[in-house]
Amino acid sequence: MTTALIVLIVLVVLVLLLVMTVIGMYNGLVTLRNRYKNAFSQIDVQLKRRYDLIPNLVEVAKGYIKHERETLEAVTQARNLAYTAGQRAAAAPGDAAAMTALGGAEGQLTGALGRLFAVAEAYPDLKANQNMLALQEELSSTENRISFARQAYNDAVMVYNTRREVFPTTIIASMFNFQEAHLFEVEQAAQREAPKVSFT
Repeated sequence: MTTALIVLIVLVVLVLLLVMTVIGMYNGLVTLRNRYKNAFSQIDVQLKRRYDLIPNLVEVAKGYIKHERETLEAVTQARNLAYTAGQRAAAAPGDAAAMTALGGAEGQLTGALGRLFAVAEAYPDLKANQNMLALQEELSSTENRISFARQAYNDAVMVYNTRREVFPTTIIASMFNFQEAHLFEVEQAAQREAPKVSFT
């Protein structure tokens, strides 16, 4: 075997190793991106469940708190804004603007629900209503599911972002335009708490 042939074989092996490394890094980034998108879809399912519960909650409360129309309208409006923001975020999970808008809209909805539950405390008949109690239980369960789904999403985003920022994967991420994904964060401390839904 000649020296030229050995050098050629070594170069071919090095090029193949480089190509395989690039393919592995690219596939790893795709896998992690798909994981955080899947994790967001779990949030989306729970948010839709929450959005579907709210009109029923408002309807039950309407019969009892007729003088609190503004509160009921605020809940309905906040629900609609959150639903729209949720649809935008579902179309682009990880997008900074979509995630910020969703966080803000969810915060407004949580605040509006908190005001509704505070008003409902003043109506003993509403507090004892079986439909309201059932809706309260469903909403509480849904809030817990949203919290767990949000944590799973944020964990997946963190793993993806870390992988795309470390060397040498950052080179591949830049070459193939793997954008930074953004966490689903609640902006204000008051919004970090789930609305209190206890009627007992």
